[in-house]
Amino acid sequence: MSKQKSPEASGPAADPMDLLGRWRIQLDPDLLILALTHRSFAYEQGGLPHNERLEFLGDSVLSIIVTEHLFVKFPTCTEAQLSRMRGAIVSQVTLAKVGRSIGLGSFILLGKGENLTGGRDRDSILCDTVEALIGATYMSHGLEPTRRVVEDHLRPFLEDAVELGRSSDYKTTLQEYTAQAGLGEPMYETTSHGPDHARVFSATVSIGGVLMGEGEGTSKKTANSSAAKVAYFHLREDATSSAE
Repeated sequence: MSKQKSPEASGPAADPMDLLGRWRIQLDPDLLILALTHRSFAYEQGGLPHNERLEFLGDSVLSIIVTEHLFVKFPTCTEAQLSRMRGAIVSQVTLAKVGRSIGLGSFILLGKGENLTGGRDRDSILCDTVEALIGATYMSHGLEPTRRVVEDHLRPFLEDAVELGRSSDYKTTLQEYTAQAGLGEPMYETTSHGPDHARVFSATVSIGGVLMGEGEGTSKKTANSSAAKVAYFHLREDATSSAE
């Protein structure tokens, strides 16, 4: 009897070939299946190849595409500004959003445990699979067709790159602002709640013992960044009001 698991237990809920219309380019069928094969499924099937090598390749291809796009589009931005923008665009959160926009979770080959604990909607798995799809696209077509696909899927984020670059590093922005204003060191406190596969983090930031911002996120980092953003704009508004 075949060891193949049922789709509900470990496989995709949809035909992988149906994903190609959403991804907007044809791929070599073997590379497509490999890109969708999570290591948990591969191990359950006795050690099949999985998508981590394609993910490694796709991460590098994605980085050069986004870096070149930002370099050309923002000729007056500094290296630090470009780095922040790139970091926000190639982040796990952004790539998971791309994955959700094409319904990628339904196509991923997952092991039973990952499937039962919400792996199809987990940011890390969606992000890694998007990178693997980029790697598969590059291997199937080369750089220029891959560039068109990547820029197409990332268009909303590329168009909002400046704001994303700021928001990705609000902790640094707040730190610099409070130092220049002589307000003291921002102090963060973070708590979390919910099951491991859907944990929510809540953060507060205080300056000089005064609560200045609160935020939530799917990681400690994003929660702290959200709280820092609130605090930063709060301080800026207070400064503007005082100056009027």
